[in-house]
Amino acid sequence: MDAISVIRAKRDGGRLSDGQIDWIIDAYTRGEVDPEQMSALAMAIFLNGMDRAEIARWTAAMIASGERMDFSSLPRPTADKHSTGGVGDKITLPLAPLVAACGAAVPQLSGRGLGHTGGTLDKLESIPGWRALLSNDEMMDVLREVGSVICAAGDGLAPADKKLYALRDVTGTVESIPLIASSIMSKKIAEGTGSLVLDVKVGSGAFMKDIDAARELATTMVGLGTDHGVRTVALLTDMSTPLGRTAGNALEVRESVEVLAGGGPADVVELTLALAREMLDAAGLPDADPAKALADGSAMDHWRRMIAAQGGDPDAELPVARERQVVPAAADGVLTRLDAYAVGVAAWRLGAGRARKEDPVQAGAGIEIHAKPGERVTAGQPLLTLHTDTPEKFDYALQALDGAVDYAPADTEFSASPIVLERIA
Repeated sequence: MDAISVIRAKRDGGRLSDGQIDWIIDAYTRGEVDPEQMSALAMAIFLNGMDRAEIARWTAAMIASGERMDFSSLPRPTADKHSTGGVGDKITLPLAPLVAACGAAVPQLSGRGLGHTGGTLDKLESIPGWRALLSNDEMMDVLREVGSVICAAGDGLAPADKKLYALRDVTGTVESIPLIASSIMSKKIAEGTGSLVLDVKVGSGAFMKDIDAARELATTMVGLGTDHGVRTVALLTDMSTPLGRTAGNALEVRESVEVLAGGGPADVVELTLALAREMLDAAGLPDADPAKALADGSAMDHWRRMIAAQGGDPDAELPVARERQVVPAAADGVLTRLDAYAVGVAAWRLGAGRARKEDPVQAGAGIEIHAKPGERVTAGQPLLTLHTDTPEKFDYALQALDGAVDYAPADTEFSASPIVLERIA
């Protein structure tokens, strides 16, 4: 076979054969297909799409490009969760130890933030000593001892996806549903979990801006998981407003610990419990009570053990940014909108995120949110607090927040969107 024939087939609206897909993924992984050629194919897929059989074969070929993990020796059933990314989305931090406290094993392979969406590993690395990079043996040891682990995926897991993801990021083909679905599911299936819950975000702060696109992505991924023998369910969840009261690395860790201590913002608690119940049901533990595990301190105990097992100090002081600036409310009334994307971009500009994968992040940078939609405010009261080590970035962050907030008269009836919009199984 040759790359040009494969490109032409998809460029002209045709479907790729199993042989073409297997060959192009393998050849690209080994360096026999040039990045320029794979870029052309990715754009052809972006424009012309793939049917379910093509997506399934593409996913299988990416899985076959590397190793597969095996958790069958663990004494617990395994369950994992994946979020498509959002602003203030710290759910993985309390969720993994919570589900472990209820009897499942959680092998959570996570990533870093890019652009306006935060990364789980960046957040946890604000804890002194904590390590994201574990060998497979270390990962298994933590799972046996604690029940949950949050770490980076090894280089041997779906290496074809790693190469293709980097290429898509610089060629304008990230938003292709076949390529998103196969990227996420190739890593999750190769990871070896027995069940998977997908948190597919919808709204301004998500990659999927409208619910129809999110539903299509979720349905595609649930189908891929099912086809590969992984019990998979998806929740469509709202990302028009930031989750919780913080966006930023150490800020979100503090908020996560509040949730594990039995407090924290209501929306974070609600979504954490909803996802925990889905994970436990998928793992065959439908009678476990995650709300009880939050209340009795067992989830917090698992958090402390998990952090310590990965070299972190759960009692250490978290980093604090050197500079702060308060953004006051501009009017009296009810807050009716706080745009998630604008808050995410502002946090990124303050130093909480990165424009390129190799860029550093500031552990203490980010945004505190003092009022959310549905709450009454008075002009001049603190609405947001910006945190950064580099105060020259305040103006740049404030530009992102221009027009991000709407107000209505104080007697306005306001109904917030539910956190969980739909369930797809």
